Amino acid sequence: MLRAKVQKLDAILITHEHNDHIIGLDDVRPFNFRQDMDMPVFAQQSVQRELKTRFDYIFKEGEERYPGSPQVQLFDLDKNSVLEFTCVKIQAIGIMHGQLPIVGFRIGNFAYLTDVKTIVEEELKKLQNLDILVVNALHHEVHHSHLNLEEALAMATQIQAKQTYFTHMSHRMGLHAEMDETLPKGINFAYDGFEIAIEI
Repeated sequence: MLRAKVQKLDAILITHEHNDHIIGLDDVRPFNFRQDMDMPVFAQQSVQRELKTRFDYIFKEGEERYPGSPQVQLFDLDKNSVLEFTCVKIQAIGIMHGQLPIVGFRIGNFAYLTDVKTIVEEELKKLQNLDILVVNALHHEVHHSHLNLEEALAMATQIQAKQTYFTHMSHRMGLHAEMDETLPKGINFAYDGFEIAIEI
């Protein structure tokens, strides 16, 4: 967030409760101060329970609340949710992270799906006519809860977005420059600092 020089944040959408996807919650403090508001956080109820456990100090009230704690307001999210922020509409997508039901998001003709292993036909229908798809591709070996490269390529082919970017790669994927050259046209590896412009 510092490197990207983000000055305004309207809300936080949480895909699931694993640590690498929630551990930055404490860092909403500057946005609380700058925007003088509680940060809206949208998450499944199971995720909300985890947040209240791991960040219990955030959710204490009255005299128990630590001064300067992040200020957040939780809102329910599930695979059928449609969220609207000013001119932006966001459709939740139900996906499976191994045995864990999690969510991805579609914003206009852009979709972001991370930590996917499987997706049912009903949810795939929400991903038709995409310009850009971002989906995880962990490495080359079969994994119990993530798509490997072969599976990610198959999913990208099935969804048929005009452009697909792979994310959430392990160091076991290989060197970015070398591996990117092996991918089919219209599919590339993303990288830290990569930016995507979305037409709304």
